[in-house]
Amino acid sequence: MSRFIVRITLVVARKTAAGNPVFLPKTGVPAFIRLVSTSSGLRSLTRYDEKTDWQKKLTPEQYVVTREKGTEMPFSGLHLNHSEAGMYHCVCCDNPLFSSDAKYDSGTGWPAFKEAHGTWEGDESHASIIRRPDNTLGSSETEVLCRHCDAHLGHVFEDGPEPTGQRFCINSVSLNFRPRKSTPGDQ
Repeated sequence: MSRFIVRITLVVARKTAAGNPVFLPKTGVPAFIRLVSTSSGLRSLTRYDEKTDWQKKLTPEQYVVTREKGTEMPFSGLHLNHSEAGMYHCVCCDNPLFSSDAKYDSGTGWPAFKEAHGTWEGDESHASIIRRPDNTLGSSETEVLCRHCDAHLGHVFEDGPEPTGQRFCINSVSLNFRPRKSTPGDQ
């Protein structure tokens, strides 16, 4: 949430003397409409396949969030209020990332998870995500990336529920959902 407030503050602070709004580069869209990074100078750090044309593979919003470290608008994501049992996968490489069993309502406007898929008693060495320090907007945060393709997923905060105390705040557009297959004894 603090990242969102910082972005809004930056947009308001960068108004010109004439009072005209700041526009995103090459789009003509006012910056307050899309609170995502569209910096053309950023290049993906992907290990997936350097020849992958992410702009052709992904929707424009998926590309901005996963490859350019953008953020979707709060309370706008498809998976925010989703409660079906299953697994959330990376939209870029289909790597399983989060189980629906770890999902909870944080009230922040983005899907939240207690832990990543593959985590065992706090050990993320076999998890499907990696963490990286993020100081892009002047605040110290921890970015969450897909371990397989380096897609930006969101951030992790230390204000989650017990027992982990963590809140993985993840952009819906970075995820694909696959429902859990039911077995005959599930009825």
